[in-house]
Amino acid sequence: MLQASYTEGLLEAGLDEAGRGCLAGPVFAAAVIFPQGYKDLELNDSKQLTARKREQLRKRIEQEALAWAVATVSAGTIDEINILNASILAMHHAVEKLSIKPELLLVDGNRFKPINNIRHQCIIKGDAKFMSVAAASILAKTQRDEYMCSIAKDFPRYDWANNKGYPSQRHREAICLYGPCHHHRMSFRLYQQLKLAL
Repeated sequence: MLQASYTEGLLEAGLDEAGRGCLAGPVFAAAVIFPQGYKDLELNDSKQLTARKREQLRKRIEQEALAWAVATVSAGTIDEINILNASILAMHHAVEKLSIKPELLLVDGNRFKPINNIRHQCIIKGDAKFMSVAAASILAKTQRDEYMCSIAKDFPRYDWANNKGYPSQRHREAICLYGPCHHHRMSFRLYQQLKLAL
């Protein structure tokens, strides 16, 4: 079972992102604050859950969290400031959108930049250790998947409805055959390798 809190008595917000390793689309980040002592035995890292279970938990999180927010940073900005900085920026935007100011941020991963004088703690694989971080991973993942499916209708050749912008074989082949579109992250190394094959 995941832990309810990192520091008992503090209002904690879990932070996580989705889409960092994609070739196309924005990076999404979410922030979630649960009530003190909140427990849900089904919460887990979004990567360990089926799409159906993620959607079920998304609804529960949105209903039961004290506060939650999701934010994005575009592919163009990712190209300008790199994916690490874009992921952190998306997390900052999510924190700023919260209706309640947290006292501590639990950040999935090992890199972060302070925001609004709020204490933060980076936790490697935090989405598999703390409920609020797992919840943030679920909100970021489900909302990003939903977005990628919506834009896939206008760009069916890239198969985003299935690969969500990740570098699947079909996605890579489509880039080689048809070139990129404005949703692609032109600065990514894999894209540069594929560009040589055009």
